[in-house]
Amino acid sequence: MTARSLGEWLTYLEQLHPSAIDMGLDRSQQVAAQMGLTRPAPQVITVTGTNGKGSTCAFMASLLRAQGLKVGVYSSPHLLRYNERVQVQGVEATDDQLCAAFEAVECGRGDISLTYFEMGTLAAFWLFEQAKLDAVVLEVGLGGRLDAVNLIDADMALVTSIGVDHADWLGNTRESVAFEKAGIFREGRPALCGDLDPPQPLLDKAQALNCPLSLRGRDFDLQIGATAWNWSGTDANGQSVELRALPLLDLPMQNAALALQAYLLLGLPWEEGTLRTALTDTRVTGRLDRRSFEWQRKPLNVLLDVGHNPHAAAFLAQRLQQRPVPGKRLAVFGLLNDKDLEGVLHQLGKTFDSWAVAPLPTPRSRPAEEIEQALQNLGARVTSHPSIALALEAQCAHATADDEIVLFGSFYCVAEALEWLAGASRRK
Repeated sequence: MTARSLGEWLTYLEQLHPSAIDMGLDRSQQVAAQMGLTRPAPQVITVTGTNGKGSTCAFMASLLRAQGLKVGVYSSPHLLRYNERVQVQGVEATDDQLCAAFEAVECGRGDISLTYFEMGTLAAFWLFEQAKLDAVVLEVGLGGRLDAVNLIDADMALVTSIGVDHADWLGNTRESVAFEKAGIFREGRPALCGDLDPPQPLLDKAQALNCPLSLRGRDFDLQIGATAWNWSGTDANGQSVELRALPLLDLPMQNAALALQAYLLLGLPWEEGTLRTALTDTRVTGRLDRRSFEWQRKPLNVLLDVGHNPHAAAFLAQRLQQRPVPGKRLAVFGLLNDKDLEGVLHQLGKTFDSWAVAPLPTPRSRPAEEIEQALQNLGARVTSHPSIALALEAQCAHATADDEIVLFGSFYCVAEALEWLAGASRRK
């Protein structure tokens, strides 16, 4: 039989299981055992949270690599290429590596049906074992307790934030979400939470498992000033540690603070200059991602952000307020049908001079007409367009070099914008 290409594998995976999401660990555990998978690396750090997982994973990996460790990162979803999900030393897995990993999982699963995400997770674990890593940072796909990433007994568990999202799967209260996310905690192993108001189920789970629990606002914290930020934390012996006058970051600094506390608890070398450099060098495509480009001989600016729920929208609104621009701010926006449109617009509805909205390239998209109507009800200036690319072009036509176009609402939005920006660059 001819070997499948990566594209053919991904198409096959989409058709393999009757439902895209099927929460539970039993199937993945069986396949992992049949494959002989043990641990993807000697040190495993698992990260969950309603928002901030991607940047926290990136900060964590940067801090570890700065010490000369060989580090793998598993994250989801991807923007343009599936390869983005599996990285070793900051380099995406190749098509050939992923195809070999999928083949290994396919041979190992027998007649056990796996979802797209479960196949991808086991493939990532297989690749990491082959790579002989020192550490891996694993981003939970959905929730925590029943997510395939939770197959691994992590040495350290991080919860970035807790808000209501994916209510059909995680429940519609912060308490139910916290219960699911605390499912990544392990007996006696460090757990950290970056939410300033962690719901009681998370605290209860840590206590029941006797986890050393580090909480933001109690065991570590940050203070952000106009030109710099300070960090304070507590090491494994209960001693206070500080970093002062750190340079401001584009990525969320509360996630950098969480990663610093996790790093501190690992007992690795603490050299201030190395840590500063690791943080400032951290980048995540599509998260507070500022870019300059030229369109029709006009220099323009865009901020890309994958924020798609009220919690992320509140953070984006705060960051925009902290970073004023000389001119106007123009929004390009689309949202999936299962997201809280009213909650997002409550946070950002009055932030922009105008909105350009469009459907996303997926059957799960919320119709642009619904978004347009909701914005009109708020008194916003809004136009509707057939695609995100055309909505972006419409805002480019009105923008000047002093303005900032803010494109947000979904991974689908940012992915389409990145493709458009690459085309704009080639057309110059």
